[in-house]
Amino acid sequence: MLKVAVLGASGRMGKAILACLVEADDLTLVGAVTEPSDPALGDDAGELAGVGTLGVPLTDDRAHGLHAAQVAIDFTLPAAAEANARACVDHGTALVVGTTGLAEQQLRTLETAAQTIPIVYARNMSVGVNVFMDLVSRAAVALGSDYDVEIIEAHHRQKVDAPSGTALDLGERVAAATGRALDDLAIHGRHGHTGPRVPGTIGFSVIRAGSIVGDHTVMFAAPEERIELSHHAIDRKSFARGAVRAARWLAAQPPGLYSMADVLGLGHN
Repeated sequence: MLKVAVLGASGRMGKAILACLVEADDLTLVGAVTEPSDPALGDDAGELAGVGTLGVPLTDDRAHGLHAAQVAIDFTLPAAAEANARACVDHGTALVVGTTGLAEQQLRTLETAAQTIPIVYARNMSVGVNVFMDLVSRAAVALGSDYDVEIIEAHHRQKVDAPSGTALDLGERVAAATGRALDDLAIHGRHGHTGPRVPGTIGFSVIRAGSIVGDHTVMFAAPEERIELSHHAIDRKSFARGAVRAARWLAAQPPGLYSMADVLGLGHN
């Protein structure tokens, strides 16, 4: 049995991960961590997630939540990323990070921690979306600079970062195919008299509405044809299943910073 702790266990993604853990016969929950201000502190994590009693109370003490865990799955907020990584290093716990919106300093903390423990970091843990991103990378290389690229993403009204981490990842993959950095090519929104499109730029369009789980489309457009690759997330469980798959894989890996491409054996483009 692989012993798993969930960081951010009372959030939407945390609850989805708990539901996946309950369905698995090779995984067991040993820790459930939340923030100190959470009114559900002390409640059974399984009951809060609607999956039955698991005998693991929600705690704001990382040391208590991680002490028996082999792997931790972190879907919290960027502000907690560094403390979570340091706590996992202290306990020798492998770490799966699905938190989006991490700043450079927080990413550097993960890189440092990965010298001691194995870490999988991905802006999107869905297996399907990672295959989708691999296809986008291949298309960008094959189509070259003759095609204009637009990235359209849509998420629920509560999402706080834009563009989404997945949209940025897609943009970075397209930019890499041209040997350029995304910051040099990205166009974030258009308004007013913008003039004609600058060749080679990558446009981003963002939608925030209702309860959209996550939609991403990459359009490659030439004068004579248009190619569109899309992924639509229907339920947050798709992200949770990917994170659980990453946890299983990570438990057998040496220290290092890994991606979902490593987990899925996709290689890197």
